[in-house]
Amino acid sequence: MLLTVLLILGAAFAVRKMGGSGSAQWAIVVLGLVFVVSVQLTLPNSNPLRAATGGSVESWLAVIGSGGFLGAYFIGVKHLKNRIRKKSDTAPKSDKITDSELERYARHIVLREVGGQGQKKLRKARVLVVGAGGLGSPVLQYLTAAGVGTIGVIDDDEVSASNLQRQVLFTEDDVDMAKVFAAQAALSRLNPFVEVLPYNRKFTAEIGADLASEFDLVLDGTDTFAVRAVVNRACVTAGKPLISGAIGQWEGQVTVFDPAKGNPCYACLFPNEPSDNLAPSCTEAGVIGALPGIIGSIMASEAIKEIVGAGQSLRGELLIFDALYGESRKIKIKRRKECEVCAGD
Repeated sequence: MLLTVLLILGAAFAVRKMGGSGSAQWAIVVLGLVFVVSVQLTLPNSNPLRAATGGSVESWLAVIGSGGFLGAYFIGVKHLKNRIRKKSDTAPKSDKITDSELERYARHIVLREVGGQGQKKLRKARVLVVGAGGLGSPVLQYLTAAGVGTIGVIDDDEVSASNLQRQVLFTEDDVDMAKVFAAQAALSRLNPFVEVLPYNRKFTAEIGADLASEFDLVLDGTDTFAVRAVVNRACVTAGKPLISGAIGQWEGQVTVFDPAKGNPCYACLFPNEPSDNLAPSCTEAGVIGALPGIIGSIMASEAIKEIVGAGQSLRGELLIFDALYGESRKIKIKRRKECEVCAGD
């Protein structure tokens, strides 16, 4: 009997390793149990298959009953935990920073430009990250570690093995999982004080402005001109500042678009979509694995500065970093009066 139980559980485990759902795993277990009980009920005592699968229907019924009891117990415990967690999540948060948070954010709080008030601002902030890929990974990690209270992440892609070279938020176990849910799980482990809102969908013109309006700040880590243009238009419509990053091969760029405060938008800088040979994707041209970490970290630091009101932002400036030669430079960017996106703002 023990060998048969192990074979059934082994089959269920194999389904899991192949990416099968929890329902598929339970289906394997149920079918296995139905099969052995059917064997015990229908075959004669002398049949070798009946002997190989335990030899007694009573023993199998006892196993099924015990398993059902344990399953019901764990389901009940999980349901109770979910109810407690849901009640906790809906409870209003106190403005007071807890002792655990004080210890966690101590290096922030001793900074003159942040301090306790700045950390409270981070705690109350709502930030949307568009794209959970190469740039999104470090952005999400550092904003979560910094204690940004609510972080939305929108992406319709799944984790693939080719992502792991640079998207350090994910592991081998996340392959084929929706990026936003894998990110939510990883970020919840990193900082339980932060609420992560996953949006497993494309950022489209239909939902963009409404979604952006729910947040204080948007960070764009997407990798195509078309999507960046949609994100930019949504932020202009919602009146939200946009921190934009881009990478390719060895070079990365970061800037802050905020036409609501008289600064340029993405369309001021790139009014027309560049040809494919001028702006090849990372899939086509490649990218050094550490570059997204550098540019994403700069994006996260710009977001933190924006929230706490520290330093000078990259509004009206484009920071360009060349990892191959270890060089960085800034260029001024101006708002275009004839811009089709932000000219009316």
